[in-house]
Parts: sequence; C-alpha cells; structure tokens
Amino acid sequence: MNKHKLSRLAILGLPLLLVALSGNSQAAGVSFAKHVKPLLDKHCTECHRSGGEGATKSGFLIESYDSLMKGTKFGAVIVPGDAVSSSLYRLLAGEVDPSIRMPHNKDPLPASDITIVEKWINQGAKNN
Repeated sequence: MNKHKLSRLAILGLPLLLVALSGNSQAAGVSFAKHVKPLLDKHCTECHRSGGEGATKSGFLIESYDSLMKGTKFGAVIVPGDAVSSSLYRLLAGEVDPSIRMPHNKDPLPASDITIVEKWINQGAKNN
C-alpha cells in the first residue's frame, strides 16, 4: 500500500475509532434513573421511605435522588467519586459489622447490584 492510501485510511479511520471509543465509555456509564434507583426501590425503599422503620431510625430516605444524597440524620452516606468512603456502598457490600449490613434481615444484594452502586458512586453519583 502506498503512503497516500495509508494516510487516507488513517484519516478516515481515526473518526470511526473515536466514535467507537466514545460509545464504549457511555455504555459503561451508570445512570441513577435507569440503574441505581430501580435496585434501591427493590431492595431498600420498603424501610427507607416516609414512615418506614429505617427512615424513622436513621432519617435516611430513598424516595428521590435529593433525599438519597441528603443522607441520614448523622450525615451523608455517599461521597461522589469514592465508593469506598461511602457508607451506602459499604453497608450494601457487607464491608461493615454484619449486624448493620443492609438490607437488614434479608439476603444480601446480588454482587451485580452492588457493582452498579459502586460504579455509580465512583462515576460521581450523578443525577442522570
């Protein structure tokens, strides 16, 4: 292949490569509305809704993004960009004393759900 054809191929191929790479990074993004909120609703809202036992004891509501980010009466449970420092992740992942693991008195969340929460927090815990 001559140099002219090779450089033309490189010029045409670069935009395609960039499009492919940008698509992959978006696919790896975790959405609060599409991924996180549904799993919190399934596993956590029963207790952490207005009048629920968890909300009454801790003040932690999972009714909306804003209430989730507000945290408990003791402080925030999410440190955007840092799942390991986020109480929510640590409680769900079982990285705490078993007596306070979430959800209480139920099976732990599937590892795939915990990974979703971890990724979302590490990606900045955005309201997306």
